[in-house]
Amino acid sequence: MYGYNGKVLRVNLSEKTIGVENLDLKLAQKYIGARGLGVKTFIDEVDPMVEPLSSENKLIIATGPLTASKMPTSGRYMVVTKSPLTGTIAISNSGGKWGTKLKNAGYDMLIIEGKSDDKVYLYIEDDKVEIKDASDYWGMVSSEITEELSKEHSKANVLCIGPAGENLSLISAIMNDVDRAAGRGGVGAVMGSKNLKAIVVKGSKKVNVANEELANRVNAEKVNILRNDPVAGGGLPTYGTAVLVNIINENGVHPVKNFQESYTDKADLISGETMTENTLVKKHACYRCPIACGRVVKLRNGKEVGGPEYETLWSYGSDCDVYDLHAINEANMLCNEYGLDTISAGATIATAMELYQRGYIKDEDIEDDKLSLNWGDVEAVVKWTEKMAKREGFGDLLADGSYRLCEKYDATQYSMTVKKQELPAYDPRGIQGHGITYAVNNRGGCHIKGYMINPEILGVPEKLDKLEVEGKPAYAKVFHDLTAVIDSLGICVFTTFGLGLNDYVDMYNAVCGEIYTPETLLQAGDRIWTLEKIFNLKAGIDSSQDTLPDRLIYDPIPNGPTKGHVHRLDELLPKYYEVRGWDEDGIPLDETLKTLGLEEYIGNIFARN
Repeated sequence: MYGYNGKVLRVNLSEKTIGVENLDLKLAQKYIGARGLGVKTFIDEVDPMVEPLSSENKLIIATGPLTASKMPTSGRYMVVTKSPLTGTIAISNSGGKWGTKLKNAGYDMLIIEGKSDDKVYLYIEDDKVEIKDASDYWGMVSSEITEELSKEHSKANVLCIGPAGENLSLISAIMNDVDRAAGRGGVGAVMGSKNLKAIVVKGSKKVNVANEELANRVNAEKVNILRNDPVAGGGLPTYGTAVLVNIINENGVHPVKNFQESYTDKADLISGETMTENTLVKKHACYRCPIACGRVVKLRNGKEVGGPEYETLWSYGSDCDVYDLHAINEANMLCNEYGLDTISAGATIATAMELYQRGYIKDEDIEDDKLSLNWGDVEAVVKWTEKMAKREGFGDLLADGSYRLCEKYDATQYSMTVKKQELPAYDPRGIQGHGITYAVNNRGGCHIKGYMINPEILGVPEKLDKLEVEGKPAYAKVFHDLTAVIDSLGICVFTTFGLGLNDYVDMYNAVCGEIYTPETLLQAGDRIWTLEKIFNLKAGIDSSQDTLPDRLIYDPIPNGPTKGHVHRLDELLPKYYEVRGWDEDGIPLDETLKTLGLEEYIGNIFARN
């Protein structure tokens, strides 16, 4: 078996049973691995109507066929479950080194079932798997438990939840290697609901490769392409993802004050250039990554910690009208330590600030916290983060995201979410193609599963007019399908800055054997995306949720280079359904299901009108 290990580890926490099953290789190849195989396994085993925080929900952690291989950026793994934040399928991806260790231990996928009566952690060392007592570790933050379990189990890598996941925050993340995160959808709460604090892994096995000589040659070729690409080999290694701050702002699509505005003359204060000059210690790379976009920064107290991504600089920065880099670094550190999704956490604070601005939240609501919700309050954004993770005071309301906060005040129009998940750092009113990827995303508000910023802003692989709608639905579909492929391979989506479909075929076939062509590999991405849609439809997530907040459809951008524009969703959505081979209600047609090899779902998706 090449690329795949051929083993699935199944742990039932209720019964305290551990079993190893054979991987269905044909199924794995049909769905590639990681994201695709995880979603297929999940939909086969879990009722889409399951309560996300019940013991009946499962948590699947899957590697890809390229994870731990010689290929560049091959350190990724995927978490698949039902999201407690959105009610959709959760597909949350992370890098670092932990995923490679799970693959090195000999497993393509880990399925966690049930709920432990006690606080536990899972220890995996090749064929040795144990459920161990975690009572002494409950309450620890990410760095603390990583240090303690690394001492207990020499040379092991640690995946964990922080106090936010323990407290079942619906915006909590799963952390690995201290500051890498499977961040979105509240996956940390699912892990916390099972009383599972951590998964510790040591592995000694290597990935079998179909053609060693070819794999070495392909790896060298792809690394060379990435190193010579102006984004993957220039901007990202030099400034990290924070290189985007000034670029996005200059394009007039950098949201300010909860998307009330889309441009600020203060953006450079929190840019990658400023971070590099003032707080950067060094760059940091995930496993076999030539891009090295990760940052290590120095806090005011001199402590060195993982630095913020572009999204975090925005959510805790411009979105809250804060332009203090030190405060953002500290808030980012707290999110990593407590296990919070930085996009949702910062954006929820920004939403609370707007609710306060408009008189929905009163002074008496927050007087016991002794913190303000004024725009630009540097101290408050840091302290609200800790209260959010601990569910202290008003932080208890913040802990479940902006939509539920707004529901309490009967003001959901101020929650900048899709399917109850906070939108990231790009205003879709000024980027029409990117906006449609927001609206239809299977996991709710998300930028990374269909990054139309590449063509519409960065000109990769070609420059498109960001304000035009013609052809954007078809382009968005390709980006959705290609990202599904990349996530399923077990490599990083940032490789798309230099690599294209043919490159991914080269890498897969060198490791796994001559299985895919460019056409069939992209079709596998379509198959995976459509299967996720089927799960959501079965879970009751219909086309009424393929939308954007009213502000982004009806209120023109008030300032900056894209002033006067709204998102033209009504023009784009029907065409997106059409190019997907879905009907006008966003339901895959029978002929589409047949073409994708999903015949088993014909007549078993969602009642057509």
